[in-house]
Amino acid sequence: MDIVLQQLVNGLTLGSVYGLIAIGYTMVYGIIGMINFAHGDVYMVSAYLTAIAIALLTFFGVQSFPFILIGTLIFTIIVTGAYGWVIERVAYRPLRNSSRLSVLISAIGMSLILQNYVQLSQGPNQQGVPTLLSGAIRFHVGDGFVQITYMKILILLIAFAGMGVLTYIIQKTKLGRMCRATQQDRKMASILGIDTDKVISSVFVIGSSMAALAGVLVTLDYGSFDFYIGFIMGIKAFTAAVLGGIGSLPGAMLGGIILGLSESLFAGLISSDYKDVFSFSLLVLILIIRPSGLLGKPAVEKV
Repeated sequence: MDIVLQQLVNGLTLGSVYGLIAIGYTMVYGIIGMINFAHGDVYMVSAYLTAIAIALLTFFGVQSFPFILIGTLIFTIIVTGAYGWVIERVAYRPLRNSSRLSVLISAIGMSLILQNYVQLSQGPNQQGVPTLLSGAIRFHVGDGFVQITYMKILILLIAFAGMGVLTYIIQKTKLGRMCRATQQDRKMASILGIDTDKVISSVFVIGSSMAALAGVLVTLDYGSFDFYIGFIMGIKAFTAAVLGGIGSLPGAMLGGIILGLSESLFAGLISSDYKDVFSFSLLVLILIIRPSGLLGKPAVEKV
């Protein structure tokens, strides 16, 4: 029993991270109907930016963990958001009226550029950051115990707070209304005076900021990273977005939680070697039963 509960805790933490990254995929797809395949590498860049921010803050004498966390989040989100803006301007906007294949190739090319840029500038070796928050809470269950570290608690709190803030922005603010209008009908939104180019750029920035949030949290928790981590994490987050219903913000978070829990339970109870196989098999099963995902809506062809 304690093993199951421990894996549920681990899966919930992992799933919240998947959900944050999946938001970037689902927002871009919801607005322009295309997949940002460079999004996983934006997450990878945020891991390196986390290490740079911690090094700078430590160099200037900042030792308090709350100040280091806040400073790292602000720095990483701003710089990563700028990366998202550049990706939209360089890889997407010039090809927006081209075929989907052209945009797909451009996005993959941007992903490779980011990977190689980081590899050349930071080196190919695995890098890491020191442990800044240690300690855990233990709950005794039968003859064993369930442990949740303070870092995992922080990940859950910040992840769900980030999702709450984003939901408020989309539902209650002017930017959110413009995003929803652009998603429903970009041409009509433009006729009504909405700067759709600015909205699309904002969506890329917001999605990249969510990836940055995940990157900071995961880097502080695991402590190590390399230039290739964006590939597998991007694939997992994309799976979560499709699983929950790509284009749906609650679906992205739900898909992330389901994927994280499934992976963690399978790894802890059966085999960690085949957890990825199980995760993608689950995706295939859901798409066979419900092609639009758990919370997605079937596509309606406009005539």
